[in-house]
Amino acid sequence: MTMADWRLCVAPMIDVTDRHCRYFHRLLAPEARLYTEMVTTGALLHGDVARHLDFDASEHPVALQLGGSEPDALAKCAKLGESWGYDEINLNCGCPSERVQQGSFGACLMAEPQLVADCVRAMQDAVSVPVTVKHRLGLDYDDSYAFVRDFVGVLYQAGCRVFIVHARNAVLKGLSPKDNREKPPLRYSSVLQLKRDFPDCTIVLNGGLSDVDTCRAWQDQLDGIMLGRAAWHQPDILSALSADGLMGRQSAALDDDEGRQVLLQFLEYVQHHHARGVPLHIMVRGLLGWRTGRPGARRWRQMLSDSKALRAQGPDLLLQAWDTLVDAAAQDFRAIAGSSDGQSRI
Repeated sequence: MTMADWRLCVAPMIDVTDRHCRYFHRLLAPEARLYTEMVTTGALLHGDVARHLDFDASEHPVALQLGGSEPDALAKCAKLGESWGYDEINLNCGCPSERVQQGSFGACLMAEPQLVADCVRAMQDAVSVPVTVKHRLGLDYDDSYAFVRDFVGVLYQAGCRVFIVHARNAVLKGLSPKDNREKPPLRYSSVLQLKRDFPDCTIVLNGGLSDVDTCRAWQDQLDGIMLGRAAWHQPDILSALSADGLMGRQSAALDDDEGRQVLLQFLEYVQHHHARGVPLHIMVRGLLGWRTGRPGARRWRQMLSDSKALRAQGPDLLLQAWDTLVDAAAQDFRAIAGSSDGQSRI
């Protein structure tokens, strides 16, 4: 395990980072570490294991995030995850939703660090892959650094060495999950202090990372960054970060020709799964924000959100939508060129 293993991560996001979205993200960022949606222990122990755990081999390195608070159940699920080939087992100690709180896991576990330590030990005893924890800086409106320092310290004693830190508190009452991603203030200084206090740990920063320059600014200060909604709303950020040196390479982000090659690879994947009955609208959700800010992006989203067109035209609609993007870019270029020519004649 090296520090570079967590250099660029894509956050676990419920109803977002399913296997199809992860496959697309892998095409954009060949070396990023991908995370599943949070999977509860109950869903694995009493539900359809294959539906929750199956993934494409190209997704490696890929981590399974578990939600739960019972050491024995988490150990069994961690073992299941390892047997399915996951490279990491991550424990969710950051989700603030009321539904998760009712199950006594997620962010509310930060109030019980000894229980979390027992969970970590149980999972570590069950698997050989890294067991990691994703957590917040604190609960409700207590912004004391001592709270998160002590929480991490207890888990450090239990053997945990990788901490993914959402640099906000979790407000358990009165804020929605969406508000919890935006309203509690970011406290990056506390994450930096964690790295100083636990220098042999891998500390990964999550929260408020929405542009390439901000991500670059943190790459030398911590061991990694984790992108959440930015990867969903503007997936191009993954290809930009993967190409501009964050992952050790120096090249431009994807141009239109490279983007088309990514689309053709994804189209092959879509055709394979569509032939086996996977609905097209599920597989293309992760592409809706792709090319955000470019001419034709709105039409791209409209076409890939049109359920009737998806059913009628099938996977070929992806290529039609891409051609619409290219045509819009060409028209935009011609308009700009025409305007420039007009100005030069004056």
